[in-house]
Amino acid sequence: MSDTDSTDENAPSTLGRVLFAGGLAILAVRNLTNLDGRVAYAEAKGVPAADKLVPVSSGLLLGGSLGIGLWKLPKLAAGSVAAFFIGVTPVMHDFWAVDSESRGEELTSFLQNLTLLGAAIAFFKQASQN
Repeated sequence: MSDTDSTDENAPSTLGRVLFAGGLAILAVRNLTNLDGRVAYAEAKGVPAADKLVPVSSGLLLGGSLGIGLWKLPKLAAGSVAAFFIGVTPVMHDFWAVDSESRGEELTSFLQNLTLLGAAIAFFKQASQN
């Protein structure tokens, strides 16, 4: 079946896709609705051109989550989500570079993003087998 077919019998579980995609879509929408705050946080972390990169990366996450949830262009969608986490995680959750008071929270966020990256890679691999 084609990469755009949402009824593919080899598609991952609908429930799994919807849970994963729904959570990511909510994160992306939260980023986009609090853009000033997210840009300020990114700037504080030293992200260059944060005013451009934050909305673009949040759009990447939103588009990817919708594609996974609907299983439309799933390789592109999963690749978009993976690209988001690969780019964002080490910069925004650099637990090794923060003070001991912030380290635990940043480590938790880093590990959560790492887990989500793993799921995106699994979806990408599944889409590649179709």
